[in-house]
Amino acid sequence: MAKKAPRRTAERILEVTLDLFNRFGEPNVSTTLISAELSISPGNLYYHYPAKDELINSLFDRYERALSELLNASDGVRNVEDAWFFMHTLFELIWQYRFLYRDLNDLLSKNRRLETHFQWVLKNKTRAVKSLLDGMSRAGAMRIDSREVEATATSMVVVLTYWLSFEYVRDPRNALEPANAQAALMRGAHHVLNLLIPYLEQDQRAHLQALVGAYSSPAGQPA
Repeated sequence: MAKKAPRRTAERILEVTLDLFNRFGEPNVSTTLISAELSISPGNLYYHYPAKDELINSLFDRYERALSELLNASDGVRNVEDAWFFMHTLFELIWQYRFLYRDLNDLLSKNRRLETHFQWVLKNKTRAVKSLLDGMSRAGAMRIDSREVEATATSMVVVLTYWLSFEYVRDPRNALEPANAQAALMRGAHHVLNLLIPYLEQDQRAHLQALVGAYSSPAGQPA
């Protein structure tokens, strides 16, 4: 049992650090604040993570693994309902690690590892979106010229990547608070999929509008 204690401490440090980064933004969270929040000494924190970048990189590794697994699910998207679920799940993961997106430019300018790995993230998001478009096309849910796939996929990835930044600029004091998460994620999924409207078959277009209406309605009220 004693041998497992360091691992538990290391995991707890990451969990608390993620919460602080998400709440206040990574640039505003010092290792001293993390230690105080955990009620441990700075030396104990340093034992597990000798530098703040190691905390950031460890959290990013977690995100990267979860993202890679999720993006593979794009191969199974065949219609608007599948795409809605996939996009919302993707936004939920982005929300879970929202500090990465909230402070993206700052993080990339300071952390060479994130700079290179986030290029991988963009490439794999684009690959997954192209797979989604291909699956929906083959299933007859949409028609898109092959020459438009690259630009459409890129536009969808741009919205995916910068949606939370848009939400933050729109309402800096409240946008990234947990109470507003579901509304922000729903809006993000809606706007990403709205880029497909020109290509969707009529029944799929109507279904997307119905989904948006259902999720936009206040709880307990009909869409």
